[in-house]
This record gives sequence, C-alpha cells and structure tokens, in this order.
Amino acid sequence: MRMDEAINEIEGYLLWEAEKDRARTRAESFSAGLPWLTDTQREEVERRYCQDQRETSRAYLERIAVRSSALRAEYEEVYRDLRRRLLTAWVSGMAAVAVLVALAAAGLAAR
Repeated sequence: MRMDEAINEIEGYLLWEAEKDRARTRAESFSAGLPWLTDTQREEVERRYCQDQRETSRAYLERIAVRSSALRAEYEEVYRDLRRRLLTAWVSGMAAVAVLVALAAAGLAAR
C-alpha cells in the first residue's frame, strides 16, 4: 500500500469515527428532550437514532464518492484535451517557425 493510500485510509477512518461521535452526541441531545423515557427506552431511542444517522451519513458519503469519481473523470478528460491542444499548438508553432527560417534562408541564398 502506498503512503498516500494509507493516509487516505486513516483519514477516512478518523472522519467516520468523528461522524459516529456526532451521531451519538445528537442522539443523547435528542433523548434528553424526552424526559418521560425510561432508561431502557432512552437507550433504544439513542441506538436507533445513531443507526439512522449512520445510514444517512453513509448514503450521503457514497453519493459524494460517486460524484467525486465522476468529476475526476471529467477533469481528467478536460486535462487530456487541453494537453493535446497545447501540444498541437506547439507543434504548429514550431512548424511555422521552421517554414519562416527556411524561407529566410532561401531568401538569403538567392541574393
């Protein structure tokens, strides 16, 4: 595994753990607003809230990953096109310079 892949793995893990912590905090805050719940009910509400939040977050992150991949492919295609156009312009420019140099040399030789 390359270093950048390892860093991405670690970053992804840390981001997911932070998301789980946020879900837990929101679940506790939500259940705190329901003072009539028993301890067992409160734990169940918090567990379901966290589960729902994780599923929502996972779906959201998967949509972002798909869109990110699509954008990367689009940008790579644009980059390849720009690179090809730049190379074409450079080759055309060099050919024009070569023609001008040849014409100038021919003009000097004709004198």
